[in-house]
Amino acid sequence: MQLSRHAARASIAIGLLVLAAAKASGQSVTPNKVLFDATKAQMAGNADWIIDADVRNVGTGAGGAMVVGGGSDSNPQRFPTPPQSGITASTPETYWSGALSAWGVELVKRGFSVETLPIGSRITFGDTTNVQDLSNYGIYVIPEPNILFTLAEKQAIIRFVAAGGGVFLGGNHSGSDRNNDTFDPVEIYNDLFSNNGIVANPFGFLSNANSFTVIASFPSTDLSASPILNGPAGAVTAIEYNAGSTITVSGAARGALFRTAARANNDVMFAYSTYGLGKVVMLGDSSPPDDGTGDPGDTLFPGWAGEVAGDHGQAIINACIWMNPVAPPPPSCPEDIDGDGTVGGPDLAVLLQAWGTCGGK
Repeated sequence: MQLSRHAARASIAIGLLVLAAAKASGQSVTPNKVLFDATKAQMAGNADWIIDADVRNVGTGAGGAMVVGGGSDSNPQRFPTPPQSGITASTPETYWSGALSAWGVELVKRGFSVETLPIGSRITFGDTTNVQDLSNYGIYVIPEPNILFTLAEKQAIIRFVAAGGGVFLGGNHSGSDRNNDTFDPVEIYNDLFSNNGIVANPFGFLSNANSFTVIASFPSTDLSASPILNGPAGAVTAIEYNAGSTITVSGAARGALFRTAARANNDVMFAYSTYGLGKVVMLGDSSPPDDGTGDPGDTLFPGWAGEVAGDHGQAIINACIWMNPVAPPPPSCPEDIDGDGTVGGPDLAVLLQAWGTCGGK
């Protein structure tokens, strides 16, 4: 569906106001802290997309929600145990118990701290009553969501990125509705992109309704992809999907890894983008970060290190390092409120957004 010219202009205007409001409000993000979402049924069915769980006592209830006491799936707690302070360079991924434990352990080895957003927690940005508000983190990882985001949650995610946060969007193939609520990750992400009440397609991603099982060695030739393809974790040349959906990119979004040699914008397997002060990446399959260990009741596979010579883990860690926010230097021109190098309409929008009596009284 195409937006009308007036609707498109309105969407752009609203998006500019969101960016201005994020800067004028003083809301910020916290580098080197990573939050893994577990509120969207990431443990349903044959999934265990968590970094650690001490208890396995949840099941799928009405509407697809995870219910404590309703089954034997993982019930991840906020802080993984044993404590991350005990991790050294030689610590194995089995230090924690979850199919994403390798991801979490490797982040800690590289100086990050990690947490889980447990079942029933709130997704907010700028809410001081929420101890796990997104402002307390620099990167928010959403592994294969199986429940739609509310309007407030979608807006919190977009505002978090606009303020400088990084978001990792992990998907899966069309039809992968693990909790039987009639929505799969393809539909859930496209709803986030198109029905957020702020701006249409803020990140330039579209999750394609398809499914591919393929090993592809077609990295981008765009130099902007270098932080992901040639970052501190190592060089990346290949990716393997086991029933994953491709991604269409537009606007600021780019493909890092493609399915074919044509490197078409509608055939991307790993994508990256920027929005406001923040960065976003998207992976269309849940298999690459799967480390093969976790809930003994699930069938898991060693995608993290056991496929394509370890490129999956390297690509994911490179992406996290790239997304990790860095505090910007103070502007050399105070009148340039939005820091884009010019003084103009967007700067006025920031000023108008903050218009009123000082102190908010």
